[in-house]
This record gives sequence, C-alpha cells and structure tokens, in this order.
Amino acid sequence: MGKPANDEFDAKVFLAKVGFGKTILEFHKNQHVFEQGEVADTVFYIQKGRVKLTVMSEQGKEAVVAILEPGQFFGEGCMNGHALRIATTTAMEDCLITAIAKAAMIAALHDEPKFSELFMTYLLTRNSRIEEDLIDQLFNSSERRLARLLLLLANFGKEGSPQPISPNISQETLAEMIGTTRSRVSAFMNKFRKLGLISYNGHIEVNNSLLSAVLHEKPLLKERD
Repeated sequence: MGKPANDEFDAKVFLAKVGFGKTILEFHKNQHVFEQGEVADTVFYIQKGRVKLTVMSEQGKEAVVAILEPGQFFGEGCMNGHALRIATTTAMEDCLITAIAKAAMIAALHDEPKFSELFMTYLLTRNSRIEEDLIDQLFNSSERRLARLLLLLANFGKEGSPQPISPNISQETLAEMIGTTRSRVSAFMNKFRKLGLISYNGHIEVNNSLLSAVLHEKPLLKERD
C-alpha cells in the first residue's frame, strides 16, 4: 500500500531540511565550499546564491568552468568514484547550500524515486550543457560565445522573465568562461550595449534582441550609426 497523499516525498523539502547525512551550510562571498585536491565524499545542492566552479592547471593557470545557480547540484563526482575534488567551488555571493554525505545520497536515490528523478534530470541537463559548451568552443567566435553565455546567465528559455545578471560576475570571469581576454569582453560588451542588445543599470540586463541575433546568426559587430 502506497504512502498517503499528504505523506508523499517532496524532493525540494528533503533538500531544504537537516536530516540523516544532511547539513545546511551558509557561505559568504568568496568563501570556498571545497578546493581542488580535497577529499570528495559529499554532494552539494544550492538553495540560494551562485557558486563558481574553477580548475587550476599544473602551470598555475585558473579557468572558470561553470557558474552554478539555485536548484543545481555540484560535487557529484564523488558518486562516480572520484576520490579527490577535481575543481574548486567558490561562493559568488552569500549562499545557502545543502551538504549531503555520499552514503545519504545513495540511500535517497535508492529509496525515493522522486529524488532520483530530480537528480537524473539535473545530470541529463548538465550533460547536454557540457556538449553544447564544447560545440560552442569549437565552432563559434568568442563574440558569439559571449552572447550565448549572457543569455544562459540571464536564464533565457526558462520559466518566467529573463533575470538581470549579478554584478558579482565580472568581465574577468566572463573572459575565462569563453576563453578570451578581459579587454575583448569589454569591447564586445560595449558594442552589445550600443546595439541595444544589453543594458546596464547596476547590473547587466539582456534584451530579447540579443537572443534574436544569436538564433538567426545575425552579425553582432555592425553598430548603429
């Protein structure tokens, strides 16, 4: 006999509360959640705030791999046999994060189909994003990569209205994410603004015209007189 309707498992409630193998943690801006090379034994879920994922090469060069938002997991590599963290995660603003021990994560995935479905959806979405990022790096110009990144950061295509991009995401971070220099990002951003594709008001607001330009592969460098 199944659970009564009012006792049905709610994955979001499960992630928002302290429980077996779960801890709710607060992180302040620029505070590391974990660092590259540390032991990997916990999965994290973002309730509030944004987290930056960076990787450091043996030569000391740092690259921003992703910016993670509320509703996303990270650190899931420990579920796939990674004994050590392969990246560093840093709070870009004040964050509220659920830490789930590996054993508790395995138990929840085994016992709660709704949680398993939520996690699987996240993994599939993240895998698709990685594939799209690879194609973007291989075939698109740095200018078009920046346009696509701004659309992603503004949550174009998701439910609700596009969101302003946090001022905590600097031009240096944008440059690292698309594989170019800060000066080129600055030049592209100024051109986007002059074209009316974006606007500044303490934060970056992305306009529908930028999405139209990317979808229809219109040249982005021709400025209005």
